[in-house]
Amino acid sequence: MKTLIATALLSSVAAASFAQAPAAPVVKPATPAVVKAEAKADQANAKAVAAEAKVDVKADAKVEESKVSATKAKSKAHTKAIKTKTKAHAKAQEANAKDKAVAETNAQKIDVKADAKADKAVVKANTKTNEVKVDATADKANAKIETTAVKAEGKADVKAAASK
Repeated sequence: MKTLIATALLSSVAAASFAQAPAAPVVKPATPAVVKAEAKADQANAKAVAAEAKVDVKADAKVEESKVSATKAKSKAHTKAIKTKTKAHAKAQEANAKDKAVAETNAQKIDVKADAKADKAVVKANTKTNEVKVDATADKANAKIETTAVKAEGKADVKAAASK
């Protein structure tokens, strides 16, 4: 047991003696050209990030607007279908005994057509929303690419100024 403790103690002391802080890298004093290039790069980066954020907000707003519009279109289509079906069934109820079977069959046909029309409207609204989402994602990706390019250009300018 004593050897185990002694070994652990020695290994921790050895590890501590080898674990020295790395030497600080030698930093060249910044030349006025480097300082100017860094300032210019920082300013360009800030503008690019702000522009990217603006694009993101606009894209998200378009998506939300599209969702609201789709929800309205869907509810309108379903409401119209319900009205049409109600009207057809009311007409079937008013029919006399001889024509009742025909009127009920017609009401069922109208039900199916109204539901199909509502379903088409729902699909159309969903498709439009999905298109807006795809466009928004593309806009965001393009903005991100532009921001990355501006940042890379700034780094290259600073590096070029430092090498002079």
